[in-house]
Amino acid sequence: MKVIAVIPAYHEAGRIEETVRSVLPFVDGAVVVDDGSGDSTALNAAAGGATVVRHRVNRGQGAALRTGTEGALRMGADVIVHIDADGQHDPMSIPNLIAPLSTGECDVVFGSRFLGKEAIGMPTSRRVLLSAARTFNAFAVGVPRRVTDPQSGYRAMTAPAARAIDFRHDRMAHCSEILRLVTRSGLRWREVPVCVHYSSESLRKGQKPWDAARIAWQLLLGAFTN
Repeated sequence: MKVIAVIPAYHEAGRIEETVRSVLPFVDGAVVVDDGSGDSTALNAAAGGATVVRHRVNRGQGAALRTGTEGALRMGADVIVHIDADGQHDPMSIPNLIAPLSTGECDVVFGSRFLGKEAIGMPTSRRVLLSAARTFNAFAVGVPRRVTDPQSGYRAMTAPAARAIDFRHDRMAHCSEILRLVTRSGLRWREVPVCVHYSSESLRKGQKPWDAARIAWQLLLGAFTN
């Protein structure tokens, strides 16, 4: 089973090489999509051992994941893992993430920060925001309420599932869109606990409260146009 990690990156020159090196022991290869960075993200990712694809302009994390997933499929991936570039996602969770795929139990696995209480350093304000996102996704987008972490970007899927999930949101709304597409399809899915580490730097670069309103608007538009 060939496992390829897909890592979208934007202005991550200071962390991407370390992230790639920490991921590679758990996978067979890594594709980093430099999403229009103006720094040495691409060079540092290559130095870490990744295959690098570049967007000429910043298109958003969703678009970068689409590009990277297509690249991983061309590389012959049997399983694709989506993981962030900033070091928050602990690569040691990858075996737990892909185990249900390797045994044929399901087609898509979503990592959850809340099943095992493994959101290390997450501030209370972020927990409140994510709880509100869970309610919004359930009532406005149609994501099942039993999904504990609808905004998790740490996920894995088989190659056939990756080809079937036709997500279109270019920016942060892709998380909820992927969940909606998967849970409304015939794909078998589950959540598993993953470990996520928060730092002052990653929180500074991460989603802000006002981003939630933008994501909600994008999802509502998508719900009426798809």
